[in-house]
Amino acid sequence: MFWLLTLPFRIVFGLIFAIVGTVLAVVFFPIALVLWLPFVLLRGAFKILGALFLALAFAVGAILLFAAVLVPLIPLLLLLAGGWLVYRIARPSPLVAG
Repeated sequence: MFWLLTLPFRIVFGLIFAIVGTVLAVVFFPIALVLWLPFVLLRGAFKILGALFLALAFAVGAILLFAAVLVPLIPLLLLLAGGWLVYRIARPSPLVAG
């Protein structure tokens, strides 16, 4: 019952606050935008810098992983290259064996 008795007051005050709030929002929106926009741009710049840093870190990590896999294989590759060179020097020339 009390809700029905106070309903007209709540409607009137609700409309008044809605109108005042809309006017204040329209007036203060450009001010809020001017204060808020630089921080949004700064956040975007930090995100871009963070993404570039992470991309660089992942690229360096991939190169280091690739080197960590290949560097232990260098002695084996040198042995294979030496064996191939010995085989190539030791085989007879096709021009001589005619």
